[in-house]
Amino acid sequence: MSKTINQDIDHILVSEEQIEQTVTEIAAQIDRDYKARVEEGGKLLLLCILKGSVVFMGDLMKHITLPVEIDFMKVSSYGAATKTTGNVNIILDLMRTDIPTLDILVIEDIVDSGKTLSYLTDYLRLKGAHSVRTCTLLDKPSRREVNFDPDYVGREIPDEFVVGYGLDYAEKYRALPYVGVLKPAVYEKN
Repeated sequence: MSKTINQDIDHILVSEEQIEQTVTEIAAQIDRDYKARVEEGGKLLLLCILKGSVVFMGDLMKHITLPVEIDFMKVSSYGAATKTTGNVNIILDLMRTDIPTLDILVIEDIVDSGKTLSYLTDYLRLKGAHSVRTCTLLDKPSRREVNFDPDYVGREIPDEFVVGYGLDYAEKYRALPYVGVLKPAVYEKN
């Protein structure tokens, strides 16, 4: 890890240890909630929203004890690197013939406006999924622009610009093992 990248972090908001604890707790809750459905023959699909959620999903699926399948979608709702446009564009869609048999758990890194996950849950239901729920590591309810609450929330955070553990700014900082607040000077100069 580059010293420069760490120097761009104002402070650590969620430590590696806190992330590990949070992931373990969410996985246990998912196991409890989906156990009966899986025992009845249901298929649990973890649907990772690329790119930011890949680290979270990778850790989460290691802690879930139920059989799971994984798949990926890539969507975009950001114009400028720090502002959401409100428009959701599907860049990589979920292309499966077994969608009606799936209990889809959409895995997201962070929810702020709520527009992307609100749109995706409606979209996946229209595609005929058996059920659709959402899971996010971080939630910024103070930024909510639509009436949407994720089903599983790791941590509620204040309205600060965060990076690390998959979250980026201009494709940097994803590999940091913690979630940190980026110094405003880093993104205000661009």
